[in-house]
Amino acid sequence: MSTGTDTALPYVDAHHHVWDLSVRDQEWITGEELAPIRRTFTLGELEPEARAAGVGATVLVQTVTVAEETPELLALAAGGGLVAGVVGWSDLTAPDVAGTLAALAALPGGDRLAGIRHQVQDEPDPEWLLRPDVLRGLAAVADAGLVYDLVVRPHQLPAAARAAQLLPGLTFVLDHAGKPPVATGRTHPWADGLRALAALPNTVCKLSGLVTEAGPPSASPADLRPYTDVVLDAFGPGRLMFGSDWPVCRLAAPYAGVLDTARTLTSHLGEDERRAVFATTARRVYRLDGPPGAP
Repeated sequence: MSTGTDTALPYVDAHHHVWDLSVRDQEWITGEELAPIRRTFTLGELEPEARAAGVGATVLVQTVTVAEETPELLALAAGGGLVAGVVGWSDLTAPDVAGTLAALAALPGGDRLAGIRHQVQDEPDPEWLLRPDVLRGLAAVADAGLVYDLVVRPHQLPAAARAAQLLPGLTFVLDHAGKPPVATGRTHPWADGLRALAALPNTVCKLSGLVTEAGPPSASPADLRPYTDVVLDAFGPGRLMFGSDWPVCRLAAPYAGVLDTARTLTSHLGEDERRAVFATTARRVYRLDGPPGAP
């Protein structure tokens, strides 16, 4: 069983999901390989696993581009318990993004709204983030005191870096380390794009999703180390945070196994550096303990 004792703080899981198929379909869960997660997953199922692993707080992240989902996630956060922050969805291209974000913040649980995310990985335009209407929406996210989670594929990293350069007042959080092609064993050109993004001071990265990108045959720490070494070198522990990506991670490893893999991959770090990866970076960036801080 994992514990949080090596960080001297309870762990923060900076990235997980929940969904209820009786409320809304998850249209992205298709095909035989995703069949194991085509069911409802609730906080009630996650909480005992997370607590047993030494996790004391989490960030709940959106899954679908449906406006009704974010208020539902905020309501879950308002109920107390594990969820300390929510990354929701809002249409960045809408004329009144600022008004929508303000309305979300006023809802029950709105004080837990920490960031916004869009499924950029599914956009056919590799420079979607650089569209004028999107940049305007991203500026509204910054003005609202929120961060922006980037879920992108390697070929979209250059546009992400350019957007971060154009909006230095907005913190960009890279989910799943930019989805490197772990299963192929290649690191380039992913590594070049990741380093370019990391060179900007308003960027942070999640150590998340890698076991799923690898798949069960390649999800061992030895297979993941070439990728996590690049991430650690590029961002440093102070701009890196652990995320389980539960329940998607279950396609490759159980909750405790994902955490244990991350601990193994960071075992060479000093105590303060491990504390950053597993607790303090997420608390600072997502404002889990108070007002916003720099990444």
